[in-house]
Amino acid sequence: QVQVVESGGGLVQPGGSLRLSCAASGSIFSIYVMGWYRQAPGKQRELVADITVSSNSRYADSVKSRFTISRDGAKNTVFLQMNSLKPEDTAVYYCQMTLRSAAGLPRKDYWGKGTLVTVSS
Repeated sequence: QVQVVESGGGLVQPGGSLRLSCAASGSIFSIYVMGWYRQAPGKQRELVADITVSSNSRYADSVKSRFTISRDGAKNTVFLQMNSLKPEDTAVYYCQMTLRSAAGLPRKDYWGKGTLVTVSS
């Protein structure tokens, strides 16, 4: 069993900052990709940023230069530092990890339940 749990969401004013955290626990052999997605009301889930085991990262154009993804491999944790937040960043943010739970098993994607980020004055 693998659990993925996000934390750090909340209400913030435009221009403010938040830091999201996500930790994976349980039966984990190796993690390959850690990522953050978001889904705003009435919209499809979209990639915000992800980072590989070798620390290569990519970002959605809408968050480049404002958001930073980082990881702590020893703790199976990924972070998303969000600065200069805008109302359009309001969404449920989901953590996703691509990992192998045991040697010999295929890679599989695991998702957290999401954390709500609301940017409003």
